[in-house]
Amino acid sequence: MLLDESMRETGGRLFRWRSFVLLVFLPLIVLAVMRAEPIERTLGEFWGDLYELACIAVVLAGVALRALTVGFVPTRTSGRNTHGQVAESLNTSGMYSLTRNPLYLANSVMCMGVILFTQDLLLSLAFAFFLTIYYERIILAEEGFLLERFGEPYRAWAAEVPVFLPRLHGWRQPALPFSWRGVIRREYTTWLAAVIALGAIDLAAGWFGDEIDDGAWPAVIAIAILCFFAIRLLKMRTGLLAEPGR
Repeated sequence: MLLDESMRETGGRLFRWRSFVLLVFLPLIVLAVMRAEPIERTLGEFWGDLYELACIAVVLAGVALRALTVGFVPTRTSGRNTHGQVAESLNTSGMYSLTRNPLYLANSVMCMGVILFTQDLLLSLAFAFFLTIYYERIILAEEGFLLERFGEPYRAWAAEVPVFLPRLHGWRQPALPFSWRGVIRREYTTWLAAVIALGAIDLAAGWFGDEIDDGAWPAVIAIAILCFFAIRLLKMRTGLLAEPGR
């Protein structure tokens, strides 16, 4: 098998498990957390708290980027499907006019924010390298599917828009208006995962460092879980989050 074909085949398999990328590094995350916040122990509480806030801001930037992407797209595109590629139309406006893979960019930003939150530099570097290889394979597999599905329009769009890192010009206004309903309906699981990941790391680091938790993270996690079930109930039992016409 040619190298390109092998990479695409690997990408197809990784595509099905792309929502669980952090779990691969879970044992290393646990080991990093056991060091109990080395930045705070070395530089003091102020710099430790400032660093944590910066990491949370990185995660929130990824969340915002996902929302900006998902809020403009029609249904049956940019989805969470895991069994195979799905695309009823080619997204080329909004964030897709700046980068061909805005959701993977957002995921990378979010995941790096979570990993940096462990305060382990070597783990962060290893994870960044892993993400590069991981998404390279997945994007290769998706490109083959989209090229076969859309042909020349996809090739023309790909010739103008960078594959990953966004360009700073060329924004195209989406045809559809921004949909907060769509963002909430599609993204509430991502929000819960981000809160739980950050909260679990901070709580575990405090436990290994013999610090008494001030109650902030348990409260935040509890609120996030309540919001998760409330949104899920609205999604399953009502039409409040439906997107007619999309």
